[in-house]
Amino acid sequence: MEFVRKNSYLTFIKSFLIWSFTLTVCLLVVGFPVGALVATVGILAAIILQTVFPTSAVLLVTGSILAINLSVVVLGAAILSIKGIHPEEVSWLNWLHGNEKLNPASIYASCPLTCQLETTK
Repeated sequence: MEFVRKNSYLTFIKSFLIWSFTLTVCLLVVGFPVGALVATVGILAAIILQTVFPTSAVLLVTGSILAINLSVVVLGAAILSIKGIHPEEVSWLNWLHGNEKLNPASIYASCPLTCQLETTK
């Protein structure tokens, strides 16, 4: 019984860490336009708060933005891990499945450079 409980904790922690990494990458790559908008709003908020908090307005705004981003990633990873959705089961996370299937389109994408080379299977 102890092994099963320890194994489930390790599975949960592994799932949580993989989800945290995946959500962080998605936030950085896919959410870049949203990040630019958040930075713009943060700059305006820092300028407005400069009159109220002259010494710590930038620190307050930057800390708030980072805390919100971190809490979204950690909360999302925790919810997905608690629900039992493992990253290996999600179809759009192909790089976690371990299947190394070569896409024929990627082989012939550089045909002007490699047409003379034969592909071996």
